[in-house]
Amino acid sequence: MSDRPHDGAFRARRRRCIAGLAALALNTAVPGALAQTPPAFPNKVIRIIPFGTAGGPIDTLARVYGEKLQQRWGQAVIVDPKPGASGIIAADYVAKAPPDGYTVLLTMPITHINNAILQPKLPYDPVKDFEAITQIGTGGPMLVARADAPYSNLKEFVAYAKAHPGMTYGTWGMGSQAHLLGELLKEKAGLQFTHVAYKAEAAAHNDMIGGMLDFAWANPSTARVQAQGGKMKVLGATGTARASTLPDVPLFSEQGYSGFDLDSWVGFYAPAKTPPAIVEQWHQALREITHMPDVKARLIAFGFEPLGNTPAQFKANVQADLPRVAALIKAAGVTAE
Repeated sequence: MSDRPHDGAFRARRRRCIAGLAALALNTAVPGALAQTPPAFPNKVIRIIPFGTAGGPIDTLARVYGEKLQQRWGQAVIVDPKPGASGIIAADYVAKAPPDGYTVLLTMPITHINNAILQPKLPYDPVKDFEAITQIGTGGPMLVARADAPYSNLKEFVAYAKAHPGMTYGTWGMGSQAHLLGELLKEKAGLQFTHVAYKAEAAAHNDMIGGMLDFAWANPSTARVQAQGGKMKVLGATGTARASTLPDVPLFSEQGYSGFDLDSWVGFYAPAKTPPAIVEQWHQALREITHMPDVKARLIAFGFEPLGNTPAQFKANVQADLPRVAALIKAAGVTAE
């Protein structure tokens, strides 16, 4: 008896089975392959965490950039300031955020350089836990005094301070760039004066104008406004270049004092392990925004010279600043509160 009919049926069933398995494999493989392709960035809400209080210069800049990013990317951008602890709260929040590019930090040196040296028990590593994106601007504190002070430049100030030991000066915080520079000036010029730390720049200036402090430090934008208003005079500028807001104010180096060429800056960071492609996307967007005429004007108004460097340049600048700030802190005898 022939078994060919049965063989034919068997072969037909086998072909159908193989075809079914192939279809099943195709149906399961395609979604899997698609799942491995990340969605285009950005596709959800973005958060900028600025260092400092709401309404302050860094918070304001965060909102300027947030508006431009929202227009550029078509996604909502939330500015969520987390003030306190010299920027530690804001930095820690971003350090622990998912490394997907949707949460970034806008900060200044006190968080990523000064705190790294002054605070040995930070809840994050200021270098290893972040990806540098770009420094949008640089600048430096200025030495200021009341408008009626009996000195108008650094040379006259030093001579007066030597004749009047025990002067007091104010800054916006212990371990701030201004504090370090004040202690460096005391050490280099052989002066005797006392630092008074405030929670905000304006409070120090109010006390100085009111006669409770002898001098203070100010960011370039504040110095310009107060000088034009006749309330204070500017004795000298720190950093590597004269400020656009006060181009007639000479640098410390131009007045015979070296070591004050340490620029302050404001820059964006992402959490560590954020994909390089997303970091670069952020960099390109922020660089282009930084050089928009209206944004450049806002940066200059706040005392920063527009920059927008690459992540590698930002990282290299911080690495170069770390040993300089460490030496400055040691020489000045500054300790954390």
